[in-house]
Amino acid sequence: MLEIMRTKNIFLFTLLAAVIISCSKEGINSSEATGGSNGAGGSTARFTIAGNYLYVVDHTSLKSFDISNPLHPVYKNKTEIGLNIETIFPYRDNLFIGSSSSMYIYSLADPAKPVRLAKADYTVSMSCDPVYVQDNVAYAALRVQFDGPCGGRGLGNSVLQVYDITNMHAPVLMNVVNLISPQGLGAKGNALYVCERENGLHVFDISNKYQPSHHSLITGTAFYDVIPYGDILICQVAGGYRLYDIGSNPLEPVYISSVQN
Repeated sequence: MLEIMRTKNIFLFTLLAAVIISCSKEGINSSEATGGSNGAGGSTARFTIAGNYLYVVDHTSLKSFDISNPLHPVYKNKTEIGLNIETIFPYRDNLFIGSSSSMYIYSLADPAKPVRLAKADYTVSMSCDPVYVQDNVAYAALRVQFDGPCGGRGLGNSVLQVYDITNMHAPVLMNVVNLISPQGLGAKGNALYVCERENGLHVFDISNKYQPSHHSLITGTAFYDVIPYGDILICQVAGGYRLYDIGSNPLEPVYISSVQN
C-alpha cells in the first residue's frame, strides 16, 4: 500500500510539473531542468523520459520502452542492475540510478539498451537515495531509516554526498555533508535545494559546486521533493504542492501559491 501511494504521489508530482511547463508562455529548453531529458521529473521518481524512450526502474532492474508513438509504446529491453533500486534521473545522454547502497551510471548511446558505465558505493549503507545531477556534479541525498523501506536497518548518519562525474566511468567522492532526514533534491544555478520532510527545505549555496554551504531554511510544512523548472521551483509538500519563484535569485525562493491534493 505504501509503495502504491508513493508511486501515485510521484506521478501526480510529475504531472503537475508537465502542466506548468506546458502552460509556460516563455518556455525553456527542457535540458535545463532535466539534464538533457525531454521530461521533467523529481529526484525521487522511478521513471523518466529521454528522447523517444521511457525508462522505468523497479527494485532490481531497468526497463526501456520506445514511445515514438505514444499510443503504442514498445517494450525494448530489461537490464538487471542490483538490489534495492529506488530512483532514476536523466542527465545528458546518461541515466543516474540510485539504490540503497550505490549510485549507478548508465549510458544511453544505444537508447534501447542502456549500458552501465560505473557504480559508486556509498559511505552509508541501506539508505534511501535520490540523486540529482548538474554541471558534472552528482548530489546523492542518503537518508538512513531504521526498519524503513530502503532495504532494512541503515548504518551511519544521513548525509549529502557530492561526486565529481567529469569522468562518467569513474565518479569521485568529493564531499560529505551531514543532514537529518533528506528526501528529494534539485538545483538551479548556484542553489541546491534539499527536502528534509518536517525539518523543512534547505537551500545550499553551491557557487563552489563541491562544497555546498548552507544558506537558508524554508519551513511551515513538510517538504518531500522538488523540481526546479525555469524560474519556478515546484515542491511536493504535505497535502499538496507549493510553487516558488526562483527567477530573480535562486538562493532566495519567493512563495507564489499552493495546490492541494
